[in-house]
Amino acid sequence: MARAAKQRDGILLGRLGEALGFRLRRVQNQLSRDFQDRSKRWDLRSGMFSALEIIRANPGISQTDLAREIGMDKSVIVSLIDDLERRDWTVRERSGTDRRRYQLLITPAGEEAVATLVDNMLHVEHIGLAALTPEEREVLIRALDKVYRAYVRPLA
Repeated sequence: MARAAKQRDGILLGRLGEALGFRLRRVQNQLSRDFQDRSKRWDLRSGMFSALEIIRANPGISQTDLAREIGMDKSVIVSLIDDLERRDWTVRERSGTDRRRYQLLITPAGEEAVATLVDNMLHVEHIGLAALTPEEREVLIRALDKVYRAYVRPLA
């Protein structure tokens, strides 16, 4: 039986000490809180920044591909994209090759917003990343991508 992991402050984590999801969520919660604090003026919904940056990096990405990449249900992504369009950060256009498909593009206002939001993200992540060596950062990123692929591959 695995030994119960103990925090520095003496709190036992019980079975959560061995749980990947708990450890990921704990870090994610802290990053999200700090990012939201730095980005208050934008009044962002969950997933909005991720969607905007992925659209910026992949001009013409479909709503379905975007939903899959950020781990959101297709029905939720529609309202998120509606919100991005209301802010004039993205536009949704019918595909020239498949009329059933929408392609997403970032606007100049979206480019400005995402530049500031990326700066906020980098500031927030600096604290955690500073605790790691460059090699540890690479290992962590590769390991997390590998875990992610293990979960999404069966769905693809």
